[in-house]
Amino acid sequence: MDLLIFGARGDLSARKLFPALYHLDNCELLPADVRIHALAREDITLETFLEDIKVRVRKYVDDSRWSEQQWANYASRFVYHRIDFGTADGFTELSGVLAPDRPAMFYLATPPSLFGPICEHLGATGCLIGDRRLLLEKPIGHDLESCRAVNDTVGEYFSEDSIYRVDHYLGKETVQNLLVMRFGNRFINTQWDQSCVDHVQITVAEPIGIEGRWNYYDGVGQLRDMVQNHLMQLLCLVAMEPPNSMTAEGIRDEKVKIVRALRPIDENNVRDHAVRGQYAAGWLRGESVPGYLEEEDCPAQDSQTETYVALKAFIDNWRWAGVPFYLRTGKRMPEKLTEIVITYKALPHNIFAGASREDVPNRLVIRLQPNEGIEMQMVSKQHSLRNKMGLVTKNLNLDFLGSSELDRIPDAYERLLLDAINADQSLFVGREEIEESWRWCDELIDAWQTRAPTLQPYQAGSWGPTKGELLIEKDGRSWHV
Repeated sequence: MDLLIFGARGDLSARKLFPALYHLDNCELLPADVRIHALAREDITLETFLEDIKVRVRKYVDDSRWSEQQWANYASRFVYHRIDFGTADGFTELSGVLAPDRPAMFYLATPPSLFGPICEHLGATGCLIGDRRLLLEKPIGHDLESCRAVNDTVGEYFSEDSIYRVDHYLGKETVQNLLVMRFGNRFINTQWDQSCVDHVQITVAEPIGIEGRWNYYDGVGQLRDMVQNHLMQLLCLVAMEPPNSMTAEGIRDEKVKIVRALRPIDENNVRDHAVRGQYAAGWLRGESVPGYLEEEDCPAQDSQTETYVALKAFIDNWRWAGVPFYLRTGKRMPEKLTEIVITYKALPHNIFAGASREDVPNRLVIRLQPNEGIEMQMVSKQHSLRNKMGLVTKNLNLDFLGSSELDRIPDAYERLLLDAINADQSLFVGREEIEESWRWCDELIDAWQTRAPTLQPYQAGSWGPTKGELLIEKDGRSWHV
């Protein structure tokens, strides 16, 4: 197989793709015949490319997995091509390298504006004969119309079953374990609905700001950057019905049903169900950090781009009728945290009335980062002779790393690249679900523009604006963190 990475000198390739391929090679999971073609605009030799990428990859590889011999074996797979993605020059050379009877994967780690030209040039130069697969990074458009345009363009050259749309959250071990936990355990599956669940929280928090990406981020904002893809995928996996089988088609069909069942947040309810915020200057981990409008390269002192979003969403179907899903995501928050919290309803009658205990409901906490694992918060008897029936809250903790024989949890890109090599699309996003997600988000964006809710400031290093807290507290609930 030939794996061609467009944008091989970029940040994504250095931080994620090449380290992931190194680890697969180290674990002997990368087939021996896989050649890695690095494609970029710079006119450099293969030796220069490998010297540069070695330094960058080394930062993301565990010491226990690194050796000069392993790197030499890995580096022997590489071929470097200087190519301008926007013109047909150079693609003819690729057609002479790719054999029709040898599978090829094209990973576009490039801006979306290049998706169309790259596919067009590959097609025009005869590079798409035989088993050919296309991997696309987000964003797939910035609204429904542009998303359809991207899908239509790549669809002219690749069939839908050859297109792998990457959402790296789906490659995380905890996300995959969520499906196993839900559909492999009767005692959990039978209590996973509106009769037992009080509400669901999904939080994706980042301590970083925009990291010098002003020109990109200010035209996107947190809703498009995080909610439309990452949070929507987590929501679907929590709420979906059991698929008939663990195939790509089965999983995607059930996820699409959830997105279609999402109650619209429109101009009639946007003020009650959505909060937008933007971080101001503050303190984070003991250091002073600038506000969004004070970031480097910020030209627009009146920017109304949100860096925080909190939503109260409902899924109008039989399983989840009346159960609120609280979603929040933001930048410059106190810690890096991604978690799903399932809070169960209180018991209809407490036979331990008067017993000393904290009034904490049962919760299932699914952590994606920083430490992947699952916790069940449950009530237990306090060990005591003085207090016969004292109650305490205990955590049953499933630590994925600690409970396995592994010395590290594989990175999401390792799983996704391996699945793509094996032609398994079950952890990739289908066209229909991504377009339905944009349809729902577009209505929310239109409501914001129509009703223009005030952009709420929040101090860097905090958990967001006050109205984000009130969104859930007015319902008599509170954020888990």
